[in-house]
Amino acid sequence: MLKIQAESNVPTEHGEFRMIAFSKLEGDWMPHLAIIAKDTDYSKPVNVRFHSECITGEVFHSKKCECGQQLDAAMNFIHKNGGIIVYLRQEGRNIGIINKLKAYALQEQGFDTVEANLKLGLPADDRNFDIAIEILNILEVKEVNLLTNNPQKIKFVKDSNIRFNKRIPLQIDSTKESEAYLKTKKDYFGHLLEDE
Repeated sequence: MLKIQAESNVPTEHGEFRMIAFSKLEGDWMPHLAIIAKDTDYSKPVNVRFHSECITGEVFHSKKCECGQQLDAAMNFIHKNGGIIVYLRQEGRNIGIINKLKAYALQEQGFDTVEANLKLGLPADDRNFDIAIEILNILEVKEVNLLTNNPQKIKFVKDSNIRFNKRIPLQIDSTKESEAYLKTKKDYFGHLLEDE
């Protein structure tokens, strides 16, 4: 069972949010986070983004993925329209940064993101969005508009006790470095991406 371990208001370049840390144990240095816009109305469908950690994209602005830009776009949207970003500590589709860098090295040899993971003996995607559902339940969210292109995230909500109202697309323009990555997302994982 996750518990709220700490919370505070955090001003950011996107606006001020309430940040809440969730973990089983108080000493956990890698808690999951809920980033909540002020005046979010829980009596209506709440705008929600499930976002998995990506240190390469968010901190170091890697061009190999669009994760950093997706987080920025989600924070802007949530600040303007109310809602919650559930930030999950699931680096590299939950394979961790060391394996992610190993996968990047294989991608330099011509493997796509899925092939690289499989060649390392890892799952194509090992993320678990049950954690996000648990956090929404703790926050007493009843119904959501999900900011996503990922049909798997929609399925997790539909299979839960939380009502799914609608999807809000969150598409970022590809770069030459991220084009193959986004193609794999669409072709292998069925992400709901429009052709550019």
